[in-house]
Amino acid sequence: MNNNNQFGKQGWTPDRIGSLEGKTFVITGTTSGTGFEAAKILLSKGAKVVMLNRNPKKSEDVIATYKNELGNNIDVSYVTVDLGKLASVRKAAEEVLQSVSHIDALMLNAAIAQVPKQVITEDGFESQMGTNHYGNFLLQGLLFPLIEKSKGRIVTVGSMGYNMGLKTIKFDDLNWDKDYTPNDAYSQSKLAQIMSIYELQDRLKATGKTGVKAYACHPGSSRTNLINTSGSFMMKMIFGLMKLSPLTQSAEKGAYPELMCATEEDLDQKAFYGPTGRSNWVGPVGAHNIEPHAKDKAVAEKLWEVSEKATGIVWP
Repeated sequence: MNNNNQFGKQGWTPDRIGSLEGKTFVITGTTSGTGFEAAKILLSKGAKVVMLNRNPKKSEDVIATYKNELGNNIDVSYVTVDLGKLASVRKAAEEVLQSVSHIDALMLNAAIAQVPKQVITEDGFESQMGTNHYGNFLLQGLLFPLIEKSKGRIVTVGSMGYNMGLKTIKFDDLNWDKDYTPNDAYSQSKLAQIMSIYELQDRLKATGKTGVKAYACHPGSSRTNLINTSGSFMMKMIFGLMKLSPLTQSAEKGAYPELMCATEEDLDQKAFYGPTGRSNWVGPVGAHNIEPHAKDKAVAEKLWEVSEKATGIVWP
């Protein structure tokens, strides 16, 4: 338990967000869960929100829901993307670049988790690494010019899963051709996501682009559809039971860390943000400990090079 929360005993809450009129937020994975809640709160504060989702029908349904709750004047649109396909990421980024003039925060919220058997994407990546890391890595790079233009932010929604598998990147077998397990592959993808954000911070600093801020956070143990979307029957049962316990929290509370990283002034980029209660699963939102292996500089540098090569992007 972290008793030194800079936001007091209650931790950070969206009450701290002022008017977001004139600001543009691009957020992935908003058709349910934390992404749905985060986008709704941003819209309620007057922001323009561009949602990046895989399913156009669900995107349209979500827009209807938001308008029903918040009124027809909200500024919300969607672009279809499959983060597991690099061609889809490129196409979506092109659409975003054409449709908005600047990005105040890119919120990388979408993920897949606990895929029961090894699946290889059309680009040749293990599906969780391909979606959660490579897809996001490419998207950030392609949208960077618009983020830099507004001295904006990149917010990666990681997971405490980064610490539940190997404590490094398995460069000799990134696709888990040997000994694939759903959890190890998921943990690896989340570790890669988090490592690349801290590496990005160093690279921004080295090139004098300190106007752009990059943050890593996680939603704790939130009641979302993440496991239901891609997990095995057994994982769905286990998480279904967990949802009934005090070890989980609402999807809305799970959205607080990414909202904080997207809007709060003067946050320490070196920190890791999420719930600060039991096991960092639930509780007041603030900064908490991150294990040293997530900031292993040599591994992070190698991962960056591998990621640029894999996705075909060299960051500007």
